[in-house]
Amino acid sequence: MSREPVIIDAVRSPMGRGKAGGALSGLHPVELLAAVLQGLVERNDLDPGAVDDVIIGCVSRVGEQSSTVGRMAWLAAGYPEHVPATTIDRMCGSGQQAIHFAAQGIKAGVYDIVIAGGVESMSRVPIGSARLDRDPVGPRVSARYAPGLIHQGVSAELVAARYGLSREAMDAYSAASHQRAARARAAGDFTAEIVPVAIDNVLVTEDETIRPATTPETLAALSPAFETPSYAARFPEISWSITAGNSSQITDGASALLLMSEDAARRLGVTPRARFVGFDVCGDDPLLMLTAPIPATERVLRKAGMALADIDHVEVNEAFAPVPLAWAKAVGGDPEKLNPLGGAIALGHPLGASGARLMTTMLHALSRSGGRYGLQTMCEAGGMANATIIERL
Repeated sequence: MSREPVIIDAVRSPMGRGKAGGALSGLHPVELLAAVLQGLVERNDLDPGAVDDVIIGCVSRVGEQSSTVGRMAWLAAGYPEHVPATTIDRMCGSGQQAIHFAAQGIKAGVYDIVIAGGVESMSRVPIGSARLDRDPVGPRVSARYAPGLIHQGVSAELVAARYGLSREAMDAYSAASHQRAARARAAGDFTAEIVPVAIDNVLVTEDETIRPATTPETLAALSPAFETPSYAARFPEISWSITAGNSSQITDGASALLLMSEDAARRLGVTPRARFVGFDVCGDDPLLMLTAPIPATERVLRKAGMALADIDHVEVNEAFAPVPLAWAKAVGGDPEKLNPLGGAIALGHPLGASGARLMTTMLHALSRSGGRYGLQTMCEAGGMANATIIERL
């Protein structure tokens, strides 16, 4: 018997701008995720009653995302009531952590078939909604990091300062993200991973977030987004270079992966597309906040007995341009292998869904390129990161 977890398939919705009037803004997040679940189940001819659990990442679990969104989406899809679901929150890494928990549950013998993914409707449930203007960390954390933790955008500025990343380099990287994503869309590279979503009798089939005309020059005209007098006084080393253009986009989206044990896949006669080689999750400085992908990468490679040179495709979530740039500088990453189809700067960052979206894109890209190994890592609020290595089969 083999309890090894394998990936059978992975899909995602198109990415919609996370604001009023965005392509997916008129759709309840439960309905958005339900459409993705239906696409995954139907294209794999899967008996939904055979699924052992549905594990879904979601960050802003209030309002329309407050009622165990994965369970509601499963029911909205019309699938059997006996299949349970749970919601995972590891901030921006929630979807990736959902995949980890699903794979680990299979390996432990708890599951045979699991769907793991994530959803976030940032147009309908804005980022920060769960805080309701209250202190989210408490007095002892505030005292430990006095005069207090900071906005992620300011953390991005600190990362840029620490790693010597210029505004020009960050804008050039961000423009390249849009250009890579635009080339991939034009080549049809996203077609197999996207489940079209119907809303108001319109079928949304492509990402709305990609801006092919973006250049370093257009990005250079944007003003810094996070500079305030108090932050400027506290951090004199910051040059204030983070803008809306070199940050991830606020986005609506959902993604889901079908995982099985090797035994279950063999029994059902389905062909696995990838297996898991390594997992890691770790914490780092909560003020810098965005640097944890660096130690997470080093740890997952060490656990897998691999070197970065063995990896064919790397996804480092583009929360802000300094994140992948600092990662590449610290670990010696090959820029040609890093986010080769663009990242969250172009495709957007629907918080709870991004971990599954990155994995979906990486899986399909490995299938097209014939590459063997993929590495994914992403920064998470509070100074954490997940890292995963998969092997294409």
